Amino acid sequence: MRRVKVISVNSELGAGTRGAGLGFDAIRVAAWTKGSRYFKEHPPLIIQSNNDEVLDDIETAYSVKIQFIVEMYKKISEAVVESMKKKEFPIIISGDHSNAGGTIAGLKLAYPKETLGVIWIDAHADLHSPYTTPSGNLHGMPLATATALDNKVCQINQPEKKTIEAWEKLKKLGGISPKITFKDLVYIAARDMEKAEKFILKKNNVRIYSVQKMRETGIQSVIEDALKRLAHCDRIYVSFDVDSMDANVSRGTGTPVKSGLYESEAFSLMVALAKQEKVCCMEITEVNPTLDNKKNLMAEIALEILEQFTAEVEKRL
Repeated sequence: MRRVKVISVNSELGAGTRGAGLGFDAIRVAAWTKGSRYFKEHPPLIIQSNNDEVLDDIETAYSVKIQFIVEMYKKISEAVVESMKKKEFPIIISGDHSNAGGTIAGLKLAYPKETLGVIWIDAHADLHSPYTTPSGNLHGMPLATATALDNKVCQINQPEKKTIEAWEKLKKLGGISPKITFKDLVYIAARDMEKAEKFILKKNNVRIYSVQKMRETGIQSVIEDALKRLAHCDRIYVSFDVDSMDANVSRGTGTPVKSGLYESEAFSLMVALAKQEKVCCMEITEVNPTLDNKKNLMAEIALEILEQFTAEVEKRL
């Protein structure tokens, strides 16, 4: 019998602000406070990261902590492969969004001959590379590793040799590169992108469903259109960054952006996606309780998303 498998990844090595590594613990506290049995019914596999390495003075230009993130990609991908071999439905609760690159790698390595689709629910495009990044933070690069994108046309940086070597390892993890193409990718709620990312999105005609579009046409219409665009994909991975929600809601995260999803919209969207047979994995990320001035509200919302999404998935397993 198939079952949901919760995987916790506490790495915040790719974030620009400390604290996202505490996201899983904050969600677990929210469960205890609520009296939820979610983690008792779904005991998590814990993938540890030595986040103390953010204090290490060994650094690489235009790719903060990339040498450690290569190791995290390997750990995450191996856990996802093992979960998929067991015919489980992995739900990943991760610190920062750089970890999603490891998840995508694991899904592709588990089914190398199948086409993987990605529904990226995020305020940001996460398509930078060391050649284009304005910050050097790897949580802005996971989809570039998945699509094997350098985007040297928009190059503003000159990465050093060890940065390039580590970057190539991320792109080529498992010997499959790229893991997805731009035809396999759609965005929901993306609204804060730099020039280099906009160039790639336009060049590849990547579909972005804005929050306004969703409100005009309805959530179900957006999902139906997204699934039509991903009809060629055998499996679909859903990645939910909490900053996809409006800044008034997502205060407990590192990069809040205005004009995002309301709580009720996020709940409805994720429940609707959980019902789709091709959806095989979900990740929720970037909960940072150290930035939450509303008494763990961000984690409480994340828990509600997890509970509702999981309940729907379990109906079809």
